[in-house]
Amino acid sequence: MPVPQHIEYQLEGPAAAPVLVLSNSLGTTYSMWQPQLAALQHSFRLLRYNTRGHGTLEQLGRDVLDLLDGLEIERAHFCGISMGGLTGLWLGVHAGHRLHKLVVANSAARIGSADGWRQRAAQVMAEGMDGVADGAPGRWFTPAFAARAPEQVATLIDGLRACSSASYAACCLALAQADLREQIGAISVPTMLIAGQHDPVTTVADAHFMQSRIRKVACVELSASHLSNVEAAQGFNRALHEFLA
Repeated sequence: MPVPQHIEYQLEGPAAAPVLVLSNSLGTTYSMWQPQLAALQHSFRLLRYNTRGHGTLEQLGRDVLDLLDGLEIERAHFCGISMGGLTGLWLGVHAGHRLHKLVVANSAARIGSADGWRQRAAQVMAEGMDGVADGAPGRWFTPAFAARAPEQVATLIDGLRACSSASYAACCLALAQADLREQIGAISVPTMLIAGQHDPVTTVADAHFMQSRIRKVACVELSASHLSNVEAAQGFNRALHEFLA
């Protein structure tokens, strides 16, 4: 089957290298993985894709399977951050046979609360993306990183501000329903959790909860907030190399 038309993707790196799927967070695109490209593209065939702007967690997971099928990739490593990490957990529960190893970064088996996500969906539908974008730097990055890398932060925030309100709201509603706390004990694929020590969205405690329930699991804490692949890129890349080797 061909890759579904609604999935935008980039596949780059040595043809014979193991495939590493990179799944982005809510309000970003696959360009958020730019800090990983130079460090990883010689060891892995990197498959980045843009998450659809609607659907359920199951649909987000099945998009990954459809992408792998369309590219005739039987198995791959998977690394997802935030909403992408939750997608990875779904894959680990329901399609672990398609994964070599799983990396779940700055995520949780249940992200936030259903009411909180519904309120945010209503907010962006009523007021647009500006309010969410204005508050994002404080959720995504520590003040120290925002001060030393203002252009990098601004690029990501500008991308969030340009998001479709309807698509963002639909993903919020998908997250409102997504709860894998009772299911992640079924994950048998080797898994690494990456937590940001200063992450107010998906906390170190969330990572420890997952660690207590997943069998073959390692946990790494980085000095970063929510987008640790950007703020602590060197440590993030080193952790990936060591785990996926």
